[in-house]
Amino acid sequence: MPQHVPPSLDADALRRTHPHPAGSAGMPASRGAEGRDAEGHAARRITFLARRDLGNPAAGGSELLVDRLAGGLTDHGHQVTLVCGGPAAYRDYRVVSAGGDAGHFLRARRALSRHVGGTDLLVEVCNGMPYLAPLWHSGPSLCLVNHVHTELWAMRYPGPLARLGRRLEHWALAGAHRGNLLVAVSSSTAAALRNIGVDPKRIRVVHNGVEDPGPLPPKSPEPLFLAMGRLVEYKRIDLLLRLWERVRPVTGGRLVIVGTGPERGRLEAMAGPGVTFTGHVSEGEKHRLLASSWLLLHPSLVEGWGLVVTEAAVRGTPAIGFDIPGLRDSIRDGDTGMLARGESAFAAHWCSLALSEERRAALGTAARARATRLSWEATVRDFRTVADEALARAGRHEKRGG
Repeated sequence: MPQHVPPSLDADALRRTHPHPAGSAGMPASRGAEGRDAEGHAARRITFLARRDLGNPAAGGSELLVDRLAGGLTDHGHQVTLVCGGPAAYRDYRVVSAGGDAGHFLRARRALSRHVGGTDLLVEVCNGMPYLAPLWHSGPSLCLVNHVHTELWAMRYPGPLARLGRRLEHWALAGAHRGNLLVAVSSSTAAALRNIGVDPKRIRVVHNGVEDPGPLPPKSPEPLFLAMGRLVEYKRIDLLLRLWERVRPVTGGRLVIVGTGPERGRLEAMAGPGVTFTGHVSEGEKHRLLASSWLLLHPSLVEGWGLVVTEAAVRGTPAIGFDIPGLRDSIRDGDTGMLARGESAFAAHWCSLALSEERRAALGTAARARATRLSWEATVRDFRTVADEALARAGRHEKRGG
């Protein structure tokens, strides 16, 4: 049954309202055989600490990943809680709001103590600003990293703040979490972690999954190009709009931009003919657009994986992106889509694929074949394996430390 926890409910009241599963009520974190579930997994109680819930208007790929992990773990019998900033939604797992989007970073420790109580494993989702959980949480922990924000700090903040944020993020990942495992969503993110000093022996890669979309609608009879995601600076939709002015005279058709965010007003003001901004769309409309589009256009500056690329791929729609970490993992250049090494190359790929139905179809077929091998079930399974390893490492550390 979906569970929601208002901020005023303390841990004792929570345990009375939502008792722990049989065998775990009031039980201290246990990594012995008696604390394992029917499938032999030790982490019965798992808490995610993340910036947003999936229902937040600013949610993106990171929030979708956490939701699929939390939901999948719940289906396997784990007791899962998400502690986040902003509004808390009703889900099949418990969601606790720790305060506002920024203030919850300071209130996370108190929220965890008051509204969650004991947990076998704390998963800190580090997306830029860290929670520094290892400094105040003594139990077993994991760190989940979508991408390292090295380049993004300078895009969002002035020089001194950008340098401070970058150093804090790097220290949190390589220093504060030096005793923990880090889960990266791609090989590119794993490489970025190594580059800032994280011990490669502590990095585990768990790929994003994708859902089977079911029956597919036909492709649009007229050229239809799609961009989808949060309208923020690093997604570079402004660049896409400039390239569209070069591409449109060659291809014709429409460019549809799905999503919302702080950049929307500025982007709409600079958009030329043939551009449609849809804002947020329903899951059904999202499915229709991803399936019927000729190409997915993803001009992002930074990605950990690029989940929308896989969502398009499983529907037979190839993607064009820049040759950057993350997209090198989700797009196989020349096989499931195209990677551009500059703006002119991006426009050239866009034009050539728009003019060649045969080439688009071949890329789309290969993209779908690859994407169907990725599943959320596999993502959850791999994550559970890492969770068990994290608990085993913590147990060995406790024994060494007495």
